[in-house]
Amino acid sequence: MEREYDIYGGFASVYDLFMDNIPYDDWFRYVKMLLEKKGIDRGIVVELACGTGEMAERLCGAGYDVIGVDLSEEMLAAAREKCSDKVLLLHQDIRELDLYGSASAMVCVCDGMNYICTEEELQQVFGRAYTFLEKQGVLIFDMKTEYYYREVLGNRVLADNRENASYIWENMYDAKEKVNEYLLTVYALEDDEQDLFVRTDELHRQKAYDAETVCRCLREQGFGSVEVFGAFTEIEPDKDAERVYFIAQK
Repeated sequence: MEREYDIYGGFASVYDLFMDNIPYDDWFRYVKMLLEKKGIDRGIVVELACGTGEMAERLCGAGYDVIGVDLSEEMLAAAREKCSDKVLLLHQDIRELDLYGSASAMVCVCDGMNYICTEEELQQVFGRAYTFLEKQGVLIFDMKTEYYYREVLGNRVLADNRENASYIWENMYDAKEKVNEYLLTVYALEDDEQDLFVRTDELHRQKAYDAETVCRCLREQGFGSVEVFGAFTEIEPDKDAERVYFIAQK
């Protein structure tokens, strides 16, 4: 029987520790620029797969009314400690997104969309987003590319050791299915006096999609204008781009 793993359970408590190299400020400035170019400088912005709330808090600080949505209760708990009380946090699966009203925009960064591993489920996410966006509303999200999984991450084993936590990250990339599966083993300090560490194992899956498939899925769910940019640019991505952005308008 295949072992069941919860993702972003034990890892949530040390996520920010190990992700301290992520350029959140650069990501925020880029996303804010894209929003403003679409005329969205206020209103409700929903962050899908918001994680520990780094982007949600920045969007809130910029004057947006922010809703953060995530499947992991542990990640939301970390976000609650970080975010202003003005940020509404919802425990939901983005494939079944259900809001009380409409939003001006939705964003999803840090490859949250890559966790949607079938085209059918990708259509579900886009359909729910379309339903809850206002007319002319915008969906902005990034995705890691097939090039990244194949050439950069590949079947590498990564590790990081800090004073109070460590992890081992074993990658297995299936080039035929375009799915990267990685087993993440985390050791986090539980009791400082007894020098007790707790081990958590998580099995993550991410899928690489070609831009043509993603654009088709967006259009099939009703989006009109769809643009694809290389990360932090406003030009088409190179063939060796590691991350691309999609901007879809209702």
